[in-house]
Amino acid sequence: MEQTIILETERLFLREMNMDDFDALYKVLADRDIMQHYPYTFDEKRVRDWIERNMNRYHKDGFGLWAVCLKDTGEMIGDCGLTLQNIDGEMLPEIGYHIRADHQRKGYAKEAAAAVRDWAFDNTNYPALYSYCKYTNVGSYKTAESIGMHFEKEYPDPDNKITHVSVLFR
Repeated sequence: MEQTIILETERLFLREMNMDDFDALYKVLADRDIMQHYPYTFDEKRVRDWIERNMNRYHKDGFGLWAVCLKDTGEMIGDCGLTLQNIDGEMLPEIGYHIRADHQRKGYAKEAAAAVRDWAFDNTNYPALYSYCKYTNVGSYKTAESIGMHFEKEYPDPDNKITHVSVLFR
């Protein structure tokens, strides 16, 4: 299947994901350790739905979560991108990311998220970008802080108990 590359960084390229990415994405989203802060564990159907939802976002919104791939091998190691998310009752542009366990703590999430941040400010008119996660997901909000975001608020949420929100203004 033809791959549409959206962004390139020093070590990565981000491209539109497709159903051929199922196996690679399943290794990320079905990993209990990676997804321990998520409200549920992903099964095969949820991973396929995730890919389909993002493919629909590309057409509807012009963006979504993209496949994060290593430049030197082309291997998909996770996803990162911009989506519109319900954050405390408001639909807001959110930078999200998930990186496979064996590639964490190498700066890939930060590198991909920084590229998405720059792409979003160059290609959208949003006055701010957000990241949100369960309040216990320190790694996720530290990644958000590493690309210039800062703590905005926490609010009660039935899925996360408490949701932590970070923001970066244009």
